Amino acid sequence: MIPAIQKLSAYERIKLLADPRRMEILRRLMASPATLSKLGEALGQHPARVRHHLKKLEDAGLVHLTEIRVTQSVTEKYYQAEASAFLIQELLLPESSIPQVVFSGSHDLAMEELARQLHPHIHIFSLPIGSLDGLISLRQGLCHLAGSHLRDENGEYNTPTLRHLFPEQNVQVITLAYRTQGLMLAPGNPQQIRSLEDLAKPGVIFINRNPGSGTRVWLEQELKRLGISVSQVIGFGNAVKTHRESALAIQQGQAHAAIGIQAAAEQAGLDFIPLFEERYDLVFSHNQHEQLTPIFETLQSAAFRRRIGGLAGYATAHSGETISF
Repeated sequence: MIPAIQKLSAYERIKLLADPRRMEILRRLMASPATLSKLGEALGQHPARVRHHLKKLEDAGLVHLTEIRVTQSVTEKYYQAEASAFLIQELLLPESSIPQVVFSGSHDLAMEELARQLHPHIHIFSLPIGSLDGLISLRQGLCHLAGSHLRDENGEYNTPTLRHLFPEQNVQVITLAYRTQGLMLAPGNPQQIRSLEDLAKPGVIFINRNPGSGTRVWLEQELKRLGISVSQVIGFGNAVKTHRESALAIQQGQAHAAIGIQAAAEQAGLDFIPLFEERYDLVFSHNQHEQLTPIFETLQSAAFRRRIGGLAGYATAHSGETISF
């Protein structure tokens, strides 16, 4: 049987483990059941001192009485942890009268603009970690809103991944915008890069996006289709987390090319060769819909669409549409 891991997300339970003595007791009871006397002996503490901490852990549901052994006139109580291992996760946000929303996932310029417009009314914290990791964070309760543009091998965006990660379908999907991605290149394109195949040319230095990002997933699929090994692309293993960082690396002469959105290339004064248009979606839990309603109302407003439409390569005709999966 595979040992069970229990996730701890309640603040009060996590706070208990800030005491190193309770943490040590829990770790020992995760390994095997033990009595109060055995724990005291192992920790070099009188059992009466250990009893106080053990009771706190028991009241919090982290340990339980598993067995009582009576030998002649001696009664021994064995305690054990509720799980073989614990995963401690807690999202800490500032105290504020303004709603706090954590956005995680793929970096996007329209999402940044949305956060700026809502700032007086909603504070949106952004964590650009890539589409896949953003969805995993949503699954783990570490963010309220995730941004994704993951395309499968059949050309379908996001929904195949969502069906896998959220089989209970307890999330909703709304399109933020369509956007154009392509080759971001140094001004004047000195390396004469015209297509993805040219990334394998001798002397061409590439800057990649982080594993799990929608941009990198697309690139890996395309290189495989073209029969190009990632080992042929110089710099494939060098990764950054945002489109702006990709553009900056080229602007500073650290790389000759990257895959990124047209708007980031234009803002950095780079050359750009469009390769594909993609759908960028926002994903959130059903129980967060009320809190996130102002975001979606702004997204559907004519004023916001005009501002996003001014970003190179962005199309807002489908912004605010719900995607079924």
